This record gives sequence, C-alpha cells and structure tokens, in this order.
Amino acid sequence: MKFRLQHDSVQTEAGAARKVSCEIAAVAFEREATLLAAARLGSNVKVTGFLAAKSRTSRSVVLHATEVEFKEGD
Repeated sequence: MKFRLQHDSVQTEAGAARKVSCEIAAVAFEREATLLAAARLGSNVKVTGFLAAKSRTSRSVVLHATEVEFKEGD
C-alpha cells in the first residue's frame, strides 16, 4: 500500500527551537498495510521503518513502514 506521511513538530537545533513540517512518500505491506487502510485520514501514528530509493533509477526517497503504532486518541 502506498501512502504519504505528514510530520509536524518543534525540534531544537543549535540551542534554538525550530518548527519542522514535511511530507514523505511511504509504503507498507501485510499487517501494517491492513492497519493503515482502516485508519482515518489525519490519524496520529508512529511509524518505524527504513528509507530506500523509490526505484533503481530514482533517487527519490520512500519510507518503508515496518511497524505502525496508533497514538492515544486515534
């Protein structure tokens, strides 16, 4: 299953707070794909996995989700 993740947080860099926002392409298989397919759009999740090139000929990055955990309230 292909999907996109939106990340928003505040991180500390060089002693200063920095607002971070980004979106990344991702894929999931088996159990994780089933969980994500049932999730509502905008659910708060923790996704663990690895980054890999989209294909042999593409330098674009895709997150391969190996574990999906729904945060409290979702």
